[in-house]
Amino acid sequence: MPTLTLARQNHPLSHPDRQLDLIDRGKPFEQSLADSGRWPLRAGGVSVLQVNVGKLCNQTCAHCHVDAGPDRREIMTAETAELCLDVLARHETPTLDITGGAPELNPNFRRLVTRGRELGRHVIDRCNLTILLVPGFADLPEFLAAQRVEVVASLPCYLMENVDKQRGAGVFDKSIEALRRLNAVGYGTDLPLTLVYNPVGPSLPPAQAKLESAYREQLRSRFGIEFSRLFTITNMPISRFLDDLVRSGKLEAYMDKLILAYNPAAVDGLMCRTTLSVGWDGRLYDCDFNQMLDLEVTGAVQHIRDFDLGRLTGRRIVTRQHCYGCTAGAGSSCGGSIVQQ
Repeated sequence: MPTLTLARQNHPLSHPDRQLDLIDRGKPFEQSLADSGRWPLRAGGVSVLQVNVGKLCNQTCAHCHVDAGPDRREIMTAETAELCLDVLARHETPTLDITGGAPELNPNFRRLVTRGRELGRHVIDRCNLTILLVPGFADLPEFLAAQRVEVVASLPCYLMENVDKQRGAGVFDKSIEALRRLNAVGYGTDLPLTLVYNPVGPSLPPAQAKLESAYREQLRSRFGIEFSRLFTITNMPISRFLDDLVRSGKLEAYMDKLILAYNPAAVDGLMCRTTLSVGWDGRLYDCDFNQMLDLEVTGAVQHIRDFDLGRLTGRRIVTRQHCYGCTAGAGSSCGGSIVQQ
């Protein structure tokens, strides 16, 4: 298990207010929205219920915006998980997106998957890959395949040195073995297997389509691995990545880069427009990034037990300077780049 010593929950930068103060620089995001005729930013309906089941993880990654790790104890209870499933049963929300931490470590993970599929929902498992090699989880590929779950798997590069630098020594080799196990049960051919790239340092992702071609050639020729598609995601200036930016003296330059790369064309496709994020304790957020900064949704509906689609639809989305990370260049979301390049 990786043992990187990075920002943890008791690190000063892990406090949301401190993080927000650090990135509060440059042209306000709201002003950029207004200048491009997109203020106020409002949500549509809820087509994706993204459920963060906790911060417990078998890895400690340098870029992790959740600050997840093996010693985190924030775990979604069975009661809160059932509240999420009740929302899916009562509303025509097409997609259940399960994330963490390593979501599979939550004891309610399989219940969420099986019930979500029984309700006819598309279910996504945001997987770190190495969890498939942890004792007690070896049957996960077969379970996920039987439920026809889409696996969205983190693989920040096709080169070992870059992956291990970001995610811990030995993670690349374990990830390759996990991908082979997923391929063996039909992922990448019959079943959807999406890989996720994010930059190692303070730079924007390259063009998604071009990078996908490079990933496909490298993984196929070197390891015989197949996958369905690649998402590129910009590193958000929060939590551990923010800590790295501060320690390396690159925060100001990175924020300037994001602000200067603001792309109005990316705004309409922002994930917060159609996604509702549920925290491990049931609180509601416009996105997973806002969740980690403790920026709850506006209005009276702030917990999953009080879910009211009518009151959530059209709500004003809570924005701060980190939102530039989703609108820089081709844009960035849980579904990869927003604008085609």
